[in-house]
Amino acid sequence: MIKKLQRNIFPTIIALSALSVSGSAAFYSVSGLSKLFAGASLEVIIMAGSLEVAKLVIASLLYQYWNTINKLLRAYLSIAAVVLVLITSMGIYGFLSAAYQETYQKLVVNENQIEFLENKAKFYEDDVTRYDEELERISGNISTLSNAKATSIQVRDTSAVGGLRSTVSTAELRLAQSRIGVEEENRKEVNAKRTVAADSLQTIQLKILALQNSSDTVGELGPLQYLSGLTGTPMDKIINILLLVIIFVFDPLAISMVVAANFAFAQANQKTLYGEYEDEVPDDLWDDYDDDEEDDINDIEVDYDTVEPEEDWKVVDEDEDPKPKRILQKGPSRHRVLFTDGTTRKVPKDDNTIRYL
Repeated sequence: MIKKLQRNIFPTIIALSALSVSGSAAFYSVSGLSKLFAGASLEVIIMAGSLEVAKLVIASLLYQYWNTINKLLRAYLSIAAVVLVLITSMGIYGFLSAAYQETYQKLVVNENQIEFLENKAKFYEDDVTRYDEELERISGNISTLSNAKATSIQVRDTSAVGGLRSTVSTAELRLAQSRIGVEEENRKEVNAKRTVAADSLQTIQLKILALQNSSDTVGELGPLQYLSGLTGTPMDKIINILLLVIIFVFDPLAISMVVAANFAFAQANQKTLYGEYEDEVPDDLWDDYDDDEEDDINDIEVDYDTVEPEEDWKVVDEDEDPKPKRILQKGPSRHRVLFTDGTTRKVPKDDNTIRYL
């Protein structure tokens, strides 16, 4: 029992690996085909699932009975297996491409939102620039008006000597102070508008930053975007190449693993002519035989008896081909056979010459 378990450990690992790959391929294929024919998704799931199981059975059947199965049926099953592999690959391609399109649409929506916010941010940025220029102009006017001074003038005065009197005119100064007050009010108003525009610009920029960093599509499609920028190839073309590589490896690998599992089990459980597993035949079978105890051939007494040929005997042509005598070892497709001339050959197990041995 222990030897049987040890003998089947690695074939079991191969079989489990084959089932995992086949199961994954079947799941993706069935999901992809159900999305492709969304109007009858349940019916497509049942049909595709049965075809996936049949594909694995066909692969095992063709491996085990390749030499004995009818040639026409063998050809049909081979073509059916290839067609089923193509159908599975198409389903996997549909599933993966749909998943990519869903993620890509999220990326497009995210990029459109960012573009809209960037245009809006540009509007507020222009406002801030315009308000800064206006504030600079107002500051220049206030600085100019602040330089206004009282001017000395002469007025007519009969009481003064010569009839003229020197005095100071403050009209320009009062006008300048009045203008400065107006400019100060304008500066306060413009400054308030600039503050609102700057706050709006900052809010929009924070939204853009949040969309760029917190979006799930950044992590999902980031490598593809990097490859697209690095190679100058459109991202759709890169993902198409990647999907083709996946589908040309996925399901053919599943079929190959199923065939490999059949081969591994056949080799691990191969029996001898006497129905024994090869690893159960003891290696020291002849160890107990002592060569020293071998009798001298000269000491062996032989009884001689003359046998007369019977009348119904016939002479056999020496050139006649040797006939199979017995099967020494059975294999999955060929048996090792002992012939009458003492030679051993490997003969297909469905050969008529050994069918009744």
